[in-house]
Amino acid sequence: MKFKNALGVLAGGAVSALLLALPQDAEATPVFARQTGMSCTACHFQRYPMLNAFGRDFKARGYVMKGAQQTIEDKDLSIPSSLNAGLVTKLRYQKKNGTQTTGTAGMLNDGEFQIPDEGFLAIGGRVAENIGFQAELNLKNVAEDGVFAGFKMPFVFDAGKDVIASVIPFTTDSQGPAYGFELLNTGALRFSRSFEHRNETSAQQYIGTATASTGAALVAYHKYGYLNYTPYVMRASNAAPEVSTGQMFSYLRGALTPTLGGWDLAAGFQVWNGDARYTETATPDIDVSQSANAWAVDAQAQGNVGELPLGVYLTYGSADNSANSIYNTGVDAKNALTLAAELGVIPYKLTLGAAYRSASSGAATLDGQDAVTLGMNYMVAKNVTVQINHSFYSYDADLDATGDNLTTVMLYSAF
Repeated sequence: MKFKNALGVLAGGAVSALLLALPQDAEATPVFARQTGMSCTACHFQRYPMLNAFGRDFKARGYVMKGAQQTIEDKDLSIPSSLNAGLVTKLRYQKKNGTQTTGTAGMLNDGEFQIPDEGFLAIGGRVAENIGFQAELNLKNVAEDGVFAGFKMPFVFDAGKDVIASVIPFTTDSQGPAYGFELLNTGALRFSRSFEHRNETSAQQYIGTATASTGAALVAYHKYGYLNYTPYVMRASNAAPEVSTGQMFSYLRGALTPTLGGWDLAAGFQVWNGDARYTETATPDIDVSQSANAWAVDAQAQGNVGELPLGVYLTYGSADNSANSIYNTGVDAKNALTLAAELGVIPYKLTLGAAYRSASSGAATLDGQDAVTLGMNYMVAKNVTVQINHSFYSYDADLDATGDNLTTVMLYSAF
């Protein structure tokens, strides 16, 4: 594998970012920063969207915390005087090194601008004293995916002894049932991870748990851990939904989140289970049977080594090769083990990271799909980052056509 080439890519990207973007003290201005009057660093470890302990607590309590923003108060009414909104975009360039010149693979081999790769209007915040909401409104592919990229409305109740109980109805076009409630940064939820190359750095993302889903998360939360049970159904998109015949899948998530010696630690498990029949609302309607049988374990450690912030993320996931499986079409179990780390070499300004994946696709032969990923993230401002990822692939299968490495340069912003 060509590690020398990757180091050159990362070094060049770091120098370019430092030359093009002078350090700024600007505070972030997305949705919840506007509501609370706090900088993004209050809730996020190193950078958005990675959560710290305070950010987990804010999210678990349903986004209802008041801050400097004026509210309108009356009996059974407590809302911000203005609706909080933010624009979130990912502008990417990706390139692979394969020989194929046609189709999607050919576009990546030639180099592809994806502007935007993602774009949505985020709105959210306080609905009432114990009710919040978060919504992502599509600014891309509206005809295909519908208006809502995601929506959830936590109903939060004090259960006593520092336990918070929540009921969270939700829908998402791509985040999976974990979208209802998830607090770790391991890729257990597609959006919450340290590297842009998600399948290469998170076992949950490699086995394919990020699907279009609609359901309700039932959650018990304490600052030292949480338990989430979610019944849910699958859907193709808001624009072309799949309709359940009455059967639902189930998702179970548990995690412990202690603090030890100044380190913010976490470890947990996830289980996706169930069988369901659906009618795809195509023309004509098509009946489909699907099976969701997969599990994962993950852990993270976030703290400081001297003055430098360090995050370490470990995941393992496996998907059964059951009939009609959503996650695995192979003849054996599909699984992956990943280890990732990210160090703030200039705290809260420049991070360097590396990740390793050992994986099996579940195919009868040539199933090995290992990968090494190197990454750099430079914060132009607390809500604007430049990220570079470079992945090397070591597969049992021949990669000449599709390429054995991938480079991504991304400008990410939320304001």
